[in-house]
Amino acid sequence: MLVLRVSVGWTDPLTKLTLSPTDRILVLAPHPDDEVLGTAGVIQQAVAMKLPVKIVFLTNGDANEWSFLLYRRHPVVFPRAMEAMGLVRHDEAVNADRILGVDRKDLVFLGYPDFGTLNMWYYHWGKRPPFRSLTTHAAAVPYKIAYDYGAPYKGESVLQDLRTILKDFKPTKIFVSHPADHNGDHLAFYLYLRVAMWEEGMDDSIPVYTYLVHYLGWPKPKGFHPEKDLVPPEALKDNEHWLQYHLSVAQFENKEKALQAHKSQYFSSPRYLMSFIKFNELFAEISPLRIGANEDMPIMSRQNKLTTGIELPEELNDRERLAFIGIDWKSLRLESGKLIVTIGLSKPLAEDVEASIYFFGYNKDVPFGQMPKINVHLGVLSYSVYDQNRRLNQQVVQVARNAREVTITVPLKLLGDPQKILTSARTALGNLPLDNSSWVMLELQSQAAPQGGAS
Repeated sequence: MLVLRVSVGWTDPLTKLTLSPTDRILVLAPHPDDEVLGTAGVIQQAVAMKLPVKIVFLTNGDANEWSFLLYRRHPVVFPRAMEAMGLVRHDEAVNADRILGVDRKDLVFLGYPDFGTLNMWYYHWGKRPPFRSLTTHAAAVPYKIAYDYGAPYKGESVLQDLRTILKDFKPTKIFVSHPADHNGDHLAFYLYLRVAMWEEGMDDSIPVYTYLVHYLGWPKPKGFHPEKDLVPPEALKDNEHWLQYHLSVAQFENKEKALQAHKSQYFSSPRYLMSFIKFNELFAEISPLRIGANEDMPIMSRQNKLTTGIELPEELNDRERLAFIGIDWKSLRLESGKLIVTIGLSKPLAEDVEASIYFFGYNKDVPFGQMPKINVHLGVLSYSVYDQNRRLNQQVVQVARNAREVTITVPLKLLGDPQKILTSARTALGNLPLDNSSWVMLELQSQAAPQGGAS
């Protein structure tokens, strides 16, 4: 039984998040349990106000083998067993959200691949074949209870689902995972949502509140400390508009009960998950960066990952900790029909560590699946350029670099002459992600026609 502590109240003058009697609340959760970690208080408040609430799960969380190992007491490695565990997590979500007051009919399970939706975002659009899950071996939504059973694992499938949900439900407030989150599915859900809203013409009309779950060295302290409020990470607190919702005692208690109902996750990571059982929930409103021609935009954060004092994730082994290289934005510039970005590195790239910088343009006159999706891949001494997985002539972009800084010049024509751009950078040790910068939304202001054309 919960021994309730007394809430300490606000520790920082953040804006209070409130709901109105006319609100329609849409919660987007990358996995079952994220809806509880990020928004359990808000969900309960909406239910108490008798507001329409819909919770949409991007994946069934069917690739979390460590938690399944503890939950089932033996390894889960066969595809059908992994798929069955996806159904277990479905049932856990139904039970957990019933505690929060949400009926099964208001839960939507999209059924896309756990640990695969960011790969779909990078590489599986247009004529590219669907992504195939490493755990379930599925290349299409395998769950008959899913929103679109049989939908191929491609970016267009997720976009179509979200566009239909947005049109049918007509939300007035949307809650989704944060673009600086270090979990790929969390990043991906935010990105798919942004494009779906652009394609539905909703980008300026509906507020989007992002919640953070996975981030280097955050939250602090780990474990059950309800006497301490959740506060934004130092690196992000001044870059975005943060709000908080304050939970009542009853909401606090129900949040803990709902989290424990996600048994497979709670058994494997109770200390980390209980770090989110607080009397407040945090949300960031993220505005696009509007950039005009010949305008320098410094966006260097206060993040300490470009220094040697970063707190690395506990799950990294000694080799991975030694190889870790932090990456972050430094500046942006729009000049003569080209986007110029500069990123910083905490130390020089090593032989087995690579960096990738992504540029996804949006043009309202072209289906997003047909737009170029550019990846500049940096090794120790060389670089290569791809559109999804198709290698391009490296001369289509310009790269200038020194040990701890890289500047990339990308012609807008290469990106499909976009009005908006989503861009990010990450480092990886082989297939293991190390660090990523927050995805940035750019809105390009009208500019003069480029001089001399871009290849």
